[in-house]
Amino acid sequence: MAIMISKTLFWASLLFSLFVLSTFAESSEPNQVITNMVEKNSLITEDKIDCDGACGVRCKLSSRPNLCKRACGTCCKRCNCVPPGTFGNYDVCPCYRDMKTHGGRRKCP
Repeated sequence: MAIMISKTLFWASLLFSLFVLSTFAESSEPNQVITNMVEKNSLITEDKIDCDGACGVRCKLSSRPNLCKRACGTCCKRCNCVPPGTFGNYDVCPCYRDMKTHGGRRKCP
């Protein structure tokens, strides 16, 4: 019984290690691996911004404010960033700018 449990733990840890490696090691260069990890928010320890407040400002002139705030909130939670102003300024937040819907359209307002 104990041998079966240790074999199971061994295979589970091996699969987990392969998953971590495949997720973060998109490049064989060590610096690129670190960059990929940071881009995927696994090493970012910044404080979270107030998404409700930032999206309220971003969507205050929208013709559909509830829809705008919902989409903005999703993007803000994923990127921890909302561009300033009510429109444009996407270059300030590359993650926010690059997020797309399944149809290929810009997700974030």
